[in-house]
Amino acid sequence: MFQIFLTAINAILPIVLLILLGYVLKRIGFLTKEFLKIGNKLVFNVCLPAMLFINIYSIDDFAAVDWGLVIYCVVAVFVIFGIGLVVSVLTTGDNRRRGVILQCTYRSNFAIIGISLAASLAGHAAGAEETVNGVVAIIQAFTIPIFNILAVISLSVFVGKPEAQTDENGMLVKTERKHTDVKSILLGIIKNPLIIGILIGLAFVGLRYAEVALFGSPAPFTLKGNLTFLYNTINNLKQVTTPLALIILGGQFEFSAVKGMTKEIVVGTVFRIVVAPLLGVGCAILLSEFTPLVSFGQTEYPALISLFGTPVAVSSAIMAAEMRNDEQLAGQLVVWTSILSIFTLFIQVFILMSAGLLAV
Repeated sequence: MFQIFLTAINAILPIVLLILLGYVLKRIGFLTKEFLKIGNKLVFNVCLPAMLFINIYSIDDFAAVDWGLVIYCVVAVFVIFGIGLVVSVLTTGDNRRRGVILQCTYRSNFAIIGISLAASLAGHAAGAEETVNGVVAIIQAFTIPIFNILAVISLSVFVGKPEAQTDENGMLVKTERKHTDVKSILLGIIKNPLIIGILIGLAFVGLRYAEVALFGSPAPFTLKGNLTFLYNTINNLKQVTTPLALIILGGQFEFSAVKGMTKEIVVGTVFRIVVAPLLGVGCAILLSEFTPLVSFGQTEYPALISLFGTPVAVSSAIMAAEMRNDEQLAGQLVVWTSILSIFTLFIQVFILMSAGLLAV
């Protein structure tokens, strides 16, 4: 039991300490608000797309994909989204907060914490970390676009785009909101940097497969082999993504804005770090152990915990602000789900290790 406890602690603490570092650096004035704002944009628009591109590009063989796992993850995300939609409507009558709560229910920090946490839970067997990283990359290729598409829908469906109203002299008298049309939603999806990074990665993988089909194996031209300088540059951006994002996350922690939104924070936080993992990971265990539909083991559960059990994505607050939703509530949900997930993730890891579903 002590070894299980120690392994669980070692998997969670590196993430916690980076967040704590960001918080301390902000408190002592080393990190400024302007730096955190620019850093957020850097992570969301440059580093995360680079990381997702490399993760997808590094997939060697889609033929080895466990499609049962992929289908389960996609279906589970949509089920959680549906339940979250009902919960968000019942929780508040404020449309600017409904989309924020809905986004929190299903959208985890899988892009940033996913590989780092899953790799920590892979165990010490030879090749275990690489295998788990491959599983995470496959799941990311399908779930990250879904997360972002659903995020655009979530933040658009309740809060439309502003429409200016003027008097007979052409003077602005008020600004109303009209329902966001499908074109605006689709444009928001297409312009999303994370989706762009994944699509470019898939394009390069498709090109590699096409070259092998045309010219035989191995492919005559690869980004890694023939444009090494470009591949290494993108890979270097990937390496800084997780630590930089976690430090910035810690620096953004503000505890003074809770008044007036306590109910929304409690509902969003509990759903994100308790209900979602119970549904996502719990149902996976039940289906795997008691039905022939799927078969998950120590390779899949680290990825499932990272997908369903991590706090709400840092970029959720950025998107909420850009799409005129309640930015303050979105930021508080990032803060509280990140803090409290330290304990819920530890409990998840400890239970699954004790049950033999995770390597010790």
